[in-house]
Amino acid sequence: MSEPLHRTPTGSPTGTSLPAEHPLTTSDPARSTAASPLITAFRGGTPSRTPVWFMRQAGRSLPEYRKVREGIGMLESCLQPELASEITLQPVRRHDVDAAIFFSDIVVPLRLAGVDVDIVPGTGPVLGSAVRTAADVAALPELTDESLEPIREAVRLTVAELGSTPLIGFAGAPFTVAAYMVEGGPSRDHLGPRTMMHADPETWDALATWAADAAGRFLRAQLEAGASAGQLFDSWAGSLSLADYERFVQPHSARALAHVSDLVGGDGQPVPLVHFGTGTSEILPAMRDAGASVMGVDYRLPLGEAHRRLGATPGPDGRGAVPLQGNIDPALLNAPWEVLAAHVREVVQAGRAAPGHVVNLGHGVPPATDPEVLTRVVELIHSLRP
Repeated sequence: MSEPLHRTPTGSPTGTSLPAEHPLTTSDPARSTAASPLITAFRGGTPSRTPVWFMRQAGRSLPEYRKVREGIGMLESCLQPELASEITLQPVRRHDVDAAIFFSDIVVPLRLAGVDVDIVPGTGPVLGSAVRTAADVAALPELTDESLEPIREAVRLTVAELGSTPLIGFAGAPFTVAAYMVEGGPSRDHLGPRTMMHADPETWDALATWAADAAGRFLRAQLEAGASAGQLFDSWAGSLSLADYERFVQPHSARALAHVSDLVGGDGQPVPLVHFGTGTSEILPAMRDAGASVMGVDYRLPLGEAHRRLGATPGPDGRGAVPLQGNIDPALLNAPWEVLAAHVREVVQAGRAAPGHVVNLGHGVPPATDPEVLTRVVELIHSLRP
């Protein structure tokens, strides 16, 4: 396996400038995202309004999404640039959120590389065959630059419509993607990958390295094509102990982020990188130390406590507290408005302890959520002064 293309986990960015027409670089105020509320908060500044977006905001909660997806499989939807762009834009039009999140899936890089994988309705990602041996890993195809062109095209189409609203690119973190590969599909306890770490660490390292490079290339393609920030999702990292995370996972998450950590906008500031996982309260500082500049926090941990833990535990590079993203409890989206509104206000107030705060859910939008509730939540958040 090759070394990271742009930065080692303990190195420093080389400062690769984004293209002149990129939203973080352009001088056109109608297209520039550098001073947008989202990017300002991600960089620890005071935004013009309190920024908010929702994980899974583009999806099954929207009737317009269900309409355009009729008869089209999930992965096929992700790989049709015009359709992926339209789905990405839908919640921005409807809710007035402060960012779009690129519509895709964590296993799209696998499909683009040539791995036999599909998303089965009601089940999730399923591989044609699990990856469990050194020979299995050695046989994995490489994700090439050329295969990522549908992703770049979808991003370009989306950014052309967003104007000064930022697009967030994303990728699945190496542990979560590798966990699916080892299990061959979804798992409740992730015993397969957790066992492989200890029983066959060489094979685990090779597989996680492959997943890290695929994630990094996938994310870089989005950022170079026009996304203004990136997010690494580690959905299953909360199943790990701190010791196992630091030994077997953190280096690979750092490798994935190193593929994009050199990218800088027109002002020389790095592209904001968010790291999010569920059930990760006990490993937040270790996740930060993988190289993120913003930490996503799930609904289990109050933002004030997340800030305390990060501020009290500087990483190897001396960094402590970082801007936070989160963490409205998705369960409250179906609660009476008075209950939900009070909770939203508490989250916004708690987030003020951090150097910067972008409001989000502490997980994704549930499919049965009433879109009108989300719109109302956005209106409430925007009414609260930063």
